[in-house]
Amino acid sequence: MPKFSGFTANTPKHLQMDAGAFLKNYDVAKDTWDTAKATKLLGATAGGGSFSAVPTLRRIEVDGVKGAAKGMETLDEWVVTLTANVKEVTAETIKMALAAAQSGAAESPANYTKITAKNEVALEDYMDNLTWVGRLSGSNDPVIIVVKNALCTNGLTVSFADKSEGLIPITVTGHYALDDLETPPFEIYYPKVS
Repeated sequence: MPKFSGFTANTPKHLQMDAGAFLKNYDVAKDTWDTAKATKLLGATAGGGSFSAVPTLRRIEVDGVKGAAKGMETLDEWVVTLTANVKEVTAETIKMALAAAQSGAAESPANYTKITAKNEVALEDYMDNLTWVGRLSGSNDPVIIVVKNALCTNGLTVSFADKSEGLIPITVTGHYALDDLETPPFEIYYPKVS
């Protein structure tokens, strides 16, 4: 009996490896890993993260058609999310997780950053993007996933336990640009593999 498998000689070249890293406001055209990691790195993660781009399709029903008919779906929206399980907690990641928040130096005690929630989301609360950069086994160039106009939509949840470190799951949702309602709010850069 023959064995069936998707494994080929090219399989080892197309494996997404390890957890990768998350960068805030990464510019694919200008930034490199070396230039961005010093100022745009979100921080250390544990358990990596995930990306999801799900189209919401609506089937157009027509009398006499007993089910789905080719060409009779319309795309209503894209739901685009990127999740990072952030282990390295900073005032900036806490503010980001709250979505609508502000921060500044606390008057008292003086050696603190004070973070307060707001009751409305302002345009400046959106990041230009949150980007995941990861390794592909068959390339020296990374896979890059950019979620545009990113806003954290899962809020702030921090768990505390003995013999453990805190972890903040940050899930951002991509949003269409005000001046471009036709382009879904994500880009994927996949390196060429030889």
